[in-house]
Amino acid sequence: MLNPVNLSASEFAEKIKADKAAIIIDVRTPQEYNISHIPNSILIDFYHHTFQSKIMELDKKKTYYLYCRSGNRSFYAGNFMLKMGFEKVHHLENGIITWQGEIEV
Repeated sequence: MLNPVNLSASEFAEKIKADKAAIIIDVRTPQEYNISHIPNSILIDFYHHTFQSKIMELDKKKTYYLYCRSGNRSFYAGNFMLKMGFEKVHHLENGIITWQGEIEV
């Protein structure tokens, strides 16, 4: 089984800063996202029935950085993306709870 690239909070921050074309996806719920989220992230709720169809609308050649609260949902979301043919998928290994970077509320 393919797995997304695990990144620590500092590695995740470095990668999204260096990658000007980075697409950051928050796979938490809208309620969680509205409390706080990483700047420039887009919300695609892992638990919503449209999750898979929304993911499949994305460009499979681009680089994606996924996160959730603790790293569980983003790991499984990344697995799904890789299984569907996405090429470059990373996830914040221990989730936003380890994030030390900028936050939007």
